[in-house]
Amino acid sequence: MTWLSSLAPLTVGPGPVDDPGDPLIPPIKVDPNLVTPGIAGFIAIALVTVAAILLVVDMARRVRRVRYRGEVRERLEAEAAEAAEAREAGAAGADGSASAAEGRVEGDEQDPRPVA
Repeated sequence: MTWLSSLAPLTVGPGPVDDPGDPLIPPIKVDPNLVTPGIAGFIAIALVTVAAILLVVDMARRVRRVRYRGEVRERLEAEAAEAAEAREAGAAGADGSASAAEGRVEGDEQDPRPVA
């Protein structure tokens, strides 16, 4: 057997099984309506479909979670920037303006904590 004959299944054209004119090989008589994957095939495809749906739902949940975390992070950064600006504005206005510590009730000597 040569290496060329080992490539015979890869060649295009009728092979020994596909040759309709060969009298030694009887034609296959199969009802095409009976050749189906059956119950096992249906169950396998149903399981693959359910698994794919569950993966898509899980992926959507994870993407949504990442997006919400990003939005919260942006909000926190914006609030921190506003607080920093407010501190800078408060430090700039410390030359004579009232601060939060001066918001205490007059005559309240027992609770020296500032009112926020």
